Amino acid sequence: MDKVVTFGEILMRIAPLGNKKLKQSNQLEYYFGGTEANVAISLSQLGNHTQHIGAVSNDFVGDAAKSYLKKYDVNTDYIIDSNHPLGLYFIEVGAVMRSSLISYNRSHSAFCKIEPKQIDWEKILENCKWFHWTGITPALSQNTYETLKEGILLANKKGITISADPAYRSDLWNYGKEATNILNELVHISDIFIGGPNEINELLGTTFLNSKEGFIPASELLINEHPNIKKIFDKTRVSRNANWHKIKARAWNGKEYLETNELEITHVVDRIGTGDAFAAGLIHGLLHYDDVMALEFANAACGLKHTIEGDVNLITEDEVLHIIRGNLTGRIIR
Repeated sequence: MDKVVTFGEILMRIAPLGNKKLKQSNQLEYYFGGTEANVAISLSQLGNHTQHIGAVSNDFVGDAAKSYLKKYDVNTDYIIDSNHPLGLYFIEVGAVMRSSLISYNRSHSAFCKIEPKQIDWEKILENCKWFHWTGITPALSQNTYETLKEGILLANKKGITISADPAYRSDLWNYGKEATNILNELVHISDIFIGGPNEINELLGTTFLNSKEGFIPASELLINEHPNIKKIFDKTRVSRNANWHKIKARAWNGKEYLETNELEITHVVDRIGTGDAFAAGLIHGLLHYDDVMALEFANAACGLKHTIEGDVNLITEDEVLHIIRGNLTGRIIR
């Protein structure tokens, strides 16, 4: 079974029940998540061997976070226990025309304080087939950037496929480094790029439109600037309101443009983690299918995540294939 390694922060998500605002509720619910951890859990549910690398607080909260990953068969052997607290984020879930609101509490978290010397990448990357990273990790601190860079460099040296989701968040880059410089540096030694014209514009300072006519030349330029990148995969979204979205996926594999049919989600249960579900579906698809099927798989996995509460896509391969085959009625399966 193929081993996929992810590296990133595990967060606790805290929210009022339902669609309430925080000031009108005295009851909160929590989930564990975090972009890269979400990808690891989703890949595990799809039948892959996964290992997540990170750091959690050395207390019952950190223990609960690790237990959550273990429950879904993610290897946590190299998650570091730290004297710093687990990162948190608070969310008010929107509805109809009211947007969801998120506030992070992660500046001094266990993961932000991780040090390269604490991570044995040589051991971790033994028998590894795929390494996945996102731009959130190098944005958090000098430590997380340096630790991630060491992992990517070694994975590149070992011939491990590396997927990059730049996930640019301007408000996270607060430790004095220029985001575009670091993200370009890390994308340059990666193989698969998850993003479209918007992400490419952020990296290259370009102004490509977010259309097919913009996606293809943007992808070609990215490959020209970063020749190690072999393929670009992207998801697009049209939102009628907070609860009604349409999604589809597209790709440039260096030779041809690929695009899926549109999936319409008329009642969004939870939008958080849908991009992570797309990334996990794509990685699984590229490990087991061709480019066309991988793109379909990623889009269907992303669509299904909209129906799952919490940060993580707890969907099996059969459920994704059910959607790809056109079974969209939601009828009970007996």
